[in-house]
Amino acid sequence: MSHAPTDALRRRHHLVRGAAAAERLDAVVVTSPPNILYLSNFGGSSAVVVLAADRLYFITDFRYVTAANEMRDGPCACPGLEVVTVDSSYDATLASLLGSLAGARIGFEAAHLTVSRHRWLTATLQDGGASPPELVATEGLVERSRVRKDRYELETLREAARRLSAVATGLFEEIRRGRMERDIALAIDWRIRQAGFERTAFDTIVASGPNAALPHARPGERTLTEGDLVVLDFGGVYDSYCVDLTRTVSIGAPSPRAREVHRAVLDAHEQAIAAVAPGRSRFAIDQAARDTLTGYGLGDAFGHGTGHGLGIEVHEDPRVTRRRPGVDPDPGDPGDNDALAAGMVFTIEPGAYLPGWGGVRIEDDVVVTESGVEVITDVTTELLEL
Repeated sequence: MSHAPTDALRRRHHLVRGAAAAERLDAVVVTSPPNILYLSNFGGSSAVVVLAADRLYFITDFRYVTAANEMRDGPCACPGLEVVTVDSSYDATLASLLGSLAGARIGFEAAHLTVSRHRWLTATLQDGGASPPELVATEGLVERSRVRKDRYELETLREAARRLSAVATGLFEEIRRGRMERDIALAIDWRIRQAGFERTAFDTIVASGPNAALPHARPGERTLTEGDLVVLDFGGVYDSYCVDLTRTVSIGAPSPRAREVHRAVLDAHEQAIAAVAPGRSRFAIDQAARDTLTGYGLGDAFGHGTGHGLGIEVHEDPRVTRRRPGVDPDPGDPGDNDALAAGMVFTIEPGAYLPGWGGVRIEDDVVVTESGVEVITDVTTELLEL
């Protein structure tokens, strides 16, 4: 469960209703769990939300009815909540509810409703009356509201980043020659839980020596040895919100080449952060990092995007990536709807990966402010010798 206050939930409902009205929709069926949590605070595994003009219908089964009814009261109460208990099945209950909205245009999340479920709902509604509601596919209707975080979300993410930074600072004592990647990953996961996180945000990455050339390496039985660079990438979920951090350290004294690559990635990291400002294109942030690494001769060693949004999901919008010519608008173009805005939260994580040798990645979490950028993670970026 999340703990957004009622006023925050009310503002979120207003934003999504406004987006729905712009598409001439009378209601929206929400089936994506992260979007359900955003609108209701509910973090369980099974529910469907129908956001109508004056209420939020919350469909759930017996397992969650008590929790749903508790969402009516208190400082985090969901406004306009009407709990609908599943009878025979979720789809049958949803069809019955939608059937009562005769003639309405009802949006559904095209990315989160299977073809077979849509086909069944459409046929059932058409068989149910003379003026069945019309189901209309939508894309990103709720997600667009989630991109800019509200005050509660920013406070939660700052606290989560503070806790994750403390985890990072304390875990360096776990990194030493002779330990296996897998054992270090387990120690990191334990520290994340001990710091008050609900769970890890993703599978922790500990990649040493040549394994560090794999951006999403899985920790294995390799033993850390003298001269290894070790990429440590980990994150946690705190009050339903995700944070993410990466540092690269050296086992013993780093080689001159290791120092050069780390210096290049750190410079790219700093240049990308310096480029963050409201109104700036997300593509320009990526380009700042990419141009810096190219200047060091490492442009081809950086194959992924510079960053990704953080929030209820560990990977969400905005995506800080390179521009796709002919697909994405040029930065600053009137058609560019990807300009950064205050309240956006995302990672900055350039890297350089050299197969057979190793790699470096440095990642922090940032908030776009009215005047620029705030880095909310706080851990040394020096190449530590452990």
